[in-house]
Amino acid sequence: MNALPLKHVLLATLLGSLVFVAGAGADDIKLPDMGSPADTIFNTSEEAQIGRMIMRDIRASGMVVEDPLVTEYLNDIGSRIAAQTNDGDHRFTFFAVDDPRINAFALPGGYIGVHTGLLEASRNEDEVAGVLAHEVAHVTQRHIARSIHANSRQSLLTTAIMLGAIIMAAAGGSGDAVQGAMAVAQGTAMQQQINFTRTNEYEADRVGIAALADAGFDPYGMASFFDVMSRQQTSDPNSRAPEFLRTHPVTTARIAEARNRARTYPQIRSDDSTSYGIARTRVIVAKFDTPAEGVAYYEARDYENQNDIERYGRAVAYQRAEDYHGARDIFEELMEKDKTVIAYHIGLGETLVALDHYSAAIDAFERALELFPRNVPLVIEYGEALLQLGLAEKAHDLLLDLLNNVPPTPEQVRLIARAAAQAGESAEAYYYLAEYRLMIGDLGGGISYLQQALRLPELQEIQRARFEARIDFIREFMSEEQLKRMQSTRPTGIARNDATQ
Repeated sequence: MNALPLKHVLLATLLGSLVFVAGAGADDIKLPDMGSPADTIFNTSEEAQIGRMIMRDIRASGMVVEDPLVTEYLNDIGSRIAAQTNDGDHRFTFFAVDDPRINAFALPGGYIGVHTGLLEASRNEDEVAGVLAHEVAHVTQRHIARSIHANSRQSLLTTAIMLGAIIMAAAGGSGDAVQGAMAVAQGTAMQQQINFTRTNEYEADRVGIAALADAGFDPYGMASFFDVMSRQQTSDPNSRAPEFLRTHPVTTARIAEARNRARTYPQIRSDDSTSYGIARTRVIVAKFDTPAEGVAYYEARDYENQNDIERYGRAVAYQRAEDYHGARDIFEELMEKDKTVIAYHIGLGETLVALDHYSAAIDAFERALELFPRNVPLVIEYGEALLQLGLAEKAHDLLLDLLNNVPPTPEQVRLIARAAAQAGESAEAYYYLAEYRLMIGDLGGGISYLQQALRLPELQEIQRARFEARIDFIREFMSEEQLKRMQSTRPTGIARNDATQ
């Protein structure tokens, strides 16, 4: 593949250095939208490359929430919405960011982040769906590229720094760092220069509300969340505006227009899914500084008066506080009432492992797999449990079957690398670690792991051919400078954190 033009490399480099967000695997190269003014800045394939660079830094920051149940929920809802508005040129990845501020943001290439604070602040699933629909529309309408094009009289350097600063603010960057970047950029107001213009915000509302209704959600969900945020600010004028309002300015006129637009669609009654309650509850439990605080939060209300989601939260809080007997009793009760909730099965299996009831734990996970084959959170958690029980070969086979059929996250690839290493499959462990490094944007690291695999004496010829072909493929994406740098910094073994965490 040809290298990006210099101006695009500069933009990607500046974005990667200013924003801390995470990486993903290589996307298929697609033709640009012919005739789009945004293509004078970068086309959709180049947007995807820039997005991967930004994501690499987010993931390296440790801010991405690596909870399979939360990740699956966001991607399930986001994919439903994206299917209604996507023209086929965008691949979406939805992820949670560990940040209590109420915000969400879209990155080039279809990466959409949701702060845990937003998930907690939401009152129902339609509001979460409304926010995701708005961010999806920003991507499909190519607002980032269009905003840069509209300000093309600025120098590329100023544009790139401004864009990086804005995305960093949305992703949770420190105030000092953002202000410093903005000062360097100079120019007129942030909103006027690069941040989504008022026109873009209204367009994202319009496109998003249509997708929201078409996906089966209440079209009022977006206006409802805007109204909540606006009321939160006006109720205490001296308080700092919610981060969502700072990055997505909301006026009474905009809220009214969103409501009026929602009225043009048939009324939809959309009940909250159990998955919404599970994801939101897990975010709430994780926010407490100590396990005792989480337990106190859920024990503040009598057990008899709690609904199933609240009881699930109590069980997860008990897990975190190592009260495994209390957690087991609740999970068993919840499963007795509803065996269709995967999170209950996972919770019970995890708790039985913690209680050293290994045979019962394996039976619990196996029964769940019969009900939900290849469910990502279930298989990932079962794989973790098998490794904990010393059953690395079984874990490797289980994870390999999943990841051959479902696109994995970088952390899931690192998990299968750990399983392969513990099972004595050194060559495959190196191969998975290579893929992990590629997914977080480290091409040199990926090649280095493959080269280590090629030096193994037990390597089979079919593996050798596969690894050499992969090296040749990766090198097509690398510059001469990257190739030289790769030769001077090679990982020295599997124990290099990648397969040990």
